[in-house]
Amino acid sequence: MAFRRMERFPRVALAGLLIAAIAAIDWWVDLNIAFAFLYLLPVLLLGTVLPPRLVVLSALVCTALSDFFNPVPFTLAVSLPQDILVFAALAGCGLFAYEVTRRSRREAEDRHRIESEVTARREAEEQLEFLIESSPAAILTMSADFLILRANPAAYRLLGLAEGELPGKSIRKYIPALGRVSPSEPRQTFRTEMQCRGVRANGDVFLANVFFSTYNTAPGPRLAALVVDASEDLRDREESNLEQLLAGSRILVGAVSHEVRNVCGAITIMHENLVRSGVLKGNQDFEALGSLVETLNRIASMELTQSSSKPQAGMIDLSEALDDFRIVLEPCCQEADISVHWDIPKGLPSVWADRHRLLQVLLNLTKNSERALQDGDVKRIDISASVGKGAVSLRVTDTGPGISSVAKLFQPFQEGAESTGLGLYISRAFVRSFRGELRHDPSMPGCSFVIELAMAGGGEFGQERIGGNETNTAVVGR
Repeated sequence: MAFRRMERFPRVALAGLLIAAIAAIDWWVDLNIAFAFLYLLPVLLLGTVLPPRLVVLSALVCTALSDFFNPVPFTLAVSLPQDILVFAALAGCGLFAYEVTRRSRREAEDRHRIESEVTARREAEEQLEFLIESSPAAILTMSADFLILRANPAAYRLLGLAEGELPGKSIRKYIPALGRVSPSEPRQTFRTEMQCRGVRANGDVFLANVFFSTYNTAPGPRLAALVVDASEDLRDREESNLEQLLAGSRILVGAVSHEVRNVCGAITIMHENLVRSGVLKGNQDFEALGSLVETLNRIASMELTQSSSKPQAGMIDLSEALDDFRIVLEPCCQEADISVHWDIPKGLPSVWADRHRLLQVLLNLTKNSERALQDGDVKRIDISASVGKGAVSLRVTDTGPGISSVAKLFQPFQEGAESTGLGLYISRAFVRSFRGELRHDPSMPGCSFVIELAMAGGGEFGQERIGGNETNTAVVGR
């Protein structure tokens, strides 16, 4: 618009000078000649920059000037038709110039817009092409009959084929699950994901995370898929689960050994008393029983150290770990009609812990709370965090009935506990494996447990284990 204003002023000024010059010539030359046709030039010039009403007004002014300086006296019968003819000619030429200029400008604007769109589309296509070609995930497009139309370099690497060998081949050979998707249904579109098995060209099987969608084009429906090899994630997950299982098994066997050791100690004392009394002296079965008790005691005394506990722990971002815990916990609590309240300050420091074991401990505590709140009138779990001197405390509190017995908290195989009563025992063993402490806080209403974790800083496991001796209180049923 600013350019048009700059373009309009000189043309209007030039047209004004031309009109003044033609009027002066018409007044100066004393001949019986009409100069009205000369006004066509300024009116055409004005038609290129002025709106129609001003063009018509200019034509009317030029007609009046030509009539005023006309040497022939004005007569209504002769001059009026002549003036009408002059006005129509000038106005028609001016409006014609306006329309031609308007269309020319519109065509120029349309051409500029199309060029801009083509340039933007070309840039977007180049960026998209670069993104697809450089993507580490395999991207494929397929026709309605599941024939591969195009694939990026990552797809060739994933499926183990040379460049250019995929187009024209059926995706069912490599990812059979995609062959069950129907892209030919015009009213139904898919935009979803799935995890399935894939097969490479050499026959190797891999786990694939597939994100796919269907869409319609002029040649027909299409299927686009983004495929990621999840085999390594599966291996890591299974190895982690195995490590957790072994660690839990060591703790379980240690607990059993501890109980067996206690029983063997009692049997040994009774055996020694009988030996001193001499009642069964020389009885071979009695002597064999003493050998069996001694062997069993020796087996139970074997220490199953958790050698893998220390290397697994390290510096973790506690805020991120709590975010993961929140993702897992809240859907379960919503199903159980339990409200969860979080009081987690921003900027929590990093702590020494094992991320997976810490999540298992938190889940165990909240699962206990869910069971305790099943019949409660107020169902609420509060999870908070606070920073102390050299430690971060995580508190899990529920509005359940709380403690019903204070006999053997954190000891395995409790009478009255659900299942084997190993949940709190293993949870505290996990926390202690990375120099933390899990304790019960009897001062809080309901049931409240506190996990204390050492802040990261200084040397690895540089601090002594937080907390003191075991608390001799129990939660039966937890």
